[in-house]
Amino acid sequence: MSSHLGRSETPSSKGDGKVKGPVLSRIHPILVNIQDINHLVWVLQGQTLTAVPRKDQMDPVTVTLVSCKYTETLEKGRGNPVYLGLKEPELCLFCTKVKGQPTLQLQERNIMDLYHQTEPVKPFLFYHDQNGRASSFESVAFPGWFIGSCSCGGCPVIITQELGEIYTTDFGFTVLQP
Repeated sequence: MSSHLGRSETPSSKGDGKVKGPVLSRIHPILVNIQDINHLVWVLQGQTLTAVPRKDQMDPVTVTLVSCKYTETLEKGRGNPVYLGLKEPELCLFCTKVKGQPTLQLQERNIMDLYHQTEPVKPFLFYHDQNGRASSFESVAFPGWFIGSCSCGGCPVIITQELGEIYTTDFGFTVLQP
């Protein structure tokens, strides 16, 4: 099995669903739930990815994560370049400019189609950097812009340059299927 996820995490040996230690990369995505340090989970409301407080009977979206296999043209030392998508419905996260402002959007796309491209598809790529249990996702297309969620919840997941101010840019995983 080839190694493409780099420093992502695997479930702990306790079987508690918590992530711990490096994942051996592979040519198929891992499935995770993502939550921020305020315990807000990602849900899909209409066509908008939103961070909300975790509640009983709530199903966070299943996020698919797979590394880019052609990293030669990407900056080194910024993290592991990954594609992020949703399992159902099959959507991928990407960054584009809207009215001159970098914006995080969803596009109907198969994450493995991105993986199999012969060169990196930068609008869909994020540098995954891990510091202890916290992970951040920086846009490859817009360096210095990170996936973030507002600290109060109920807001769309965005990309921001305002690290640790209004928006939380540190996330944790719960691995559903390694």
